[in-house]
Formats: sequence, structure tokens, C-alpha cells
Amino acid sequence: MITLTPKGESRIPVNGKCISPDTFAAKSLQEISHLLLWEGNRKRLLSELFVVEGESGDKACDVRIRIAGDVGRVRRIGTSMTGGEILIDGNAGMHLGEEMTGGSITVYGNADSWVGSMMKGGDITVVGNVNDYLGAPYRGLTTGMEGGKITVKGNAGNEAGCFMAGGVIRICGDAGIFAGIHMKGGTLLVKGSAAGRAGAMMTGGRVVIVGKIPSILPSFVVDEVRGSVRVDEERIGGPFYVFKGDATESWNGSLYISVNNNPHLKSYETKIA
Repeated sequence: MITLTPKGESRIPVNGKCISPDTFAAKSLQEISHLLLWEGNRKRLLSELFVVEGESGDKACDVRIRIAGDVGRVRRIGTSMTGGEILIDGNAGMHLGEEMTGGSITVYGNADSWVGSMMKGGDITVVGNVNDYLGAPYRGLTTGMEGGKITVKGNAGNEAGCFMAGGVIRICGDAGIFAGIHMKGGTLLVKGSAAGRAGAMMTGGRVVIVGKIPSILPSFVVDEVRGSVRVDEERIGGPFYVFKGDATESWNGSLYISVNNNPHLKSYETKIA
């Protein structure tokens, strides 16, 4: 295992793209220590910002990286990783696990925006909260997360699952506004409540909300009531209203909304054929 201990907290953003099992694989401790990263507009050695200890592996899948401290200002950790493991004992910065295809990342704290942006495989677990755009692409792009799994034990910000095309996102707490906006595929599960406008402009996939939601967008039509819904190997008890939409895009998206936690939606039952 390679252990990185921050030498104090950087006051400006750091591009930590080089902190990845793929980059560390088959390198000596000295070679890893001399990897370059950007702190603001300055090039820095990894060893200037971190105490580097331990031993690497020959392949990415054999490399474990532990970051022993808060790296909330360090962005793009685990970018494009194909295997191995990253453990972060604190907060993580933006774009964690961006475009990763394999391996796992666990954050024992909170994470900033764009966690799992455009990821295609692997697993990310955040024990705390995450900020906005969970699994979403960069602004201007139209394909977000395509595969893999993201689990957030706390709450998520706005636009979780934006342009999501595959994979599974689990949010154990609450989600902000526009959960599943522009969603194309995959499953977004919110075990808590959602702030509203869920599934706006979605063309596919499923958004499952176990808690409360203020209202359903008028471009969705109630289709049926189901007793439960399966997300991977987990069977989640309902019952759930199933809405189809968004009619402004297509009718291929599905919203599963808890019946028991949303009594204000009872009038929709009269519209089920």
C-alpha cells in the first residue's frame, strides 16, 4: 500500500490526476514521489505536497492508495483508473473518479461536485455527503455516468444523475432539485426525500424516490402502482406510484414514488387505467 499524508492544507486547488493506481503501478517510491501535479498554475512534485510512504504493485489492480488526511482541495483523484483501490480518510475534492472504468474509491468524509463524472465502471462509496452533479458530465456534454456503482451514505446536491446513461447511483439520504435530469438510462435511487422536479427531460432509466417529493412535473403521467422495485440485488418495499415521461422528450423514463410517504399525490390514483 502507498500512503499519502498531506503536508498541510493547500489554499488553492490542486489537480491530483496523477493520484491513481494506474499511475503508481510498477513505479518505485522515488518515482512516485517525483510525479508532477499542478497546484494552481504551478507545477509541484507529489512529495512537496504529501509525505509518500509504502510500496506499490506491478499492476493497477495490485495497487492500494491510502490518503491519510483531508484533500478537499485536491481534484480529479482516481481519474480514468482501471483497477486497484483508493481510500481517503477525510474529504475529497471535485471530479473524484472521473471517467474511471474499474477499481474502487472509498471516501470517509464528504466529496465535492462531479463525483464519478462520466464513469464507466468500478465502485465509489462516499460515507458523508456529496455536492452537485453526481455522476454528471462536464457542461456542454450530453453523456454522464455509463456504468459502475456510486453509493452515497449521506445527502447529495442538485442534479444527481444528470445525463446518466447506465449504472446505479444509491443516495441513502436526501437529494437536491432536478434529480435525474436529462437521464438516459441506469437507476438513480434516493432513499430519502428529493427536492422536486425529479426526472425533468429524461428519456430513459429509472428514478426511485423512497422518501418525499413536493410534486410531480406535469409532463409525467401516472401508469400504475407497484408493490416493490428491485435495484440490483436489493428489493425495496413500496408501494410505489410509477410515472412515465418526460413527455417533452419521450415516454421512456420512469419515476417510482413512494405512495405511503406522499399522501398528497393520492389524487393520481383516479387517473390509473
